Amino acid sequence: MAKKNSAGLLLYRRRAGLEVFLVHPGGPFWAKKDLGAWSLPKGEFNEDEEPLEAAKREFTEETGFTIEGAFHQLEPLRQRGGKVVHAWAVEADCDASQIRSNLFSLEWPPKSGRMRQFPEVDRAAWFPIDEARRRILPSQLGFIEQLPGSARMNR
Repeated sequence: MAKKNSAGLLLYRRRAGLEVFLVHPGGPFWAKKDLGAWSLPKGEFNEDEEPLEAAKREFTEETGFTIEGAFHQLEPLRQRGGKVVHAWAVEADCDASQIRSNLFSLEWPPKSGRMRQFPEVDRAAWFPIDEARRRILPSQLGFIEQLPGSARMNR
């Protein structure tokens, strides 16, 4: 079985302090979860796809925004299920209230025979580092810690 890989972008900006852009997964399984449920926009990619290009593609699919800038590769993180997530930090800005995510189909309620569509991402927000540490999936916290200045700021 092939090892699964994901790629994503961790946007950051400087306001009163360092802030990061995170997304909340859409669909019924995540609807009532908040702390420890947010993520950087990311998705799986195939071995024949360049990981950074996959990260940019996934960001656009999940938010509707195209991001350009100086991309800095972060150390990949292995998730509990074995998937490896590759990420790039980039200083950029976007209006989190204007995201437009692509949709996925799911039988809901389960065993009902009815297919419903849900957004991959139901909302996005900019968070100061301390708040981002609380919101992000624990398995992705290492990406925030790799940002220049994040380990020292707001502790």
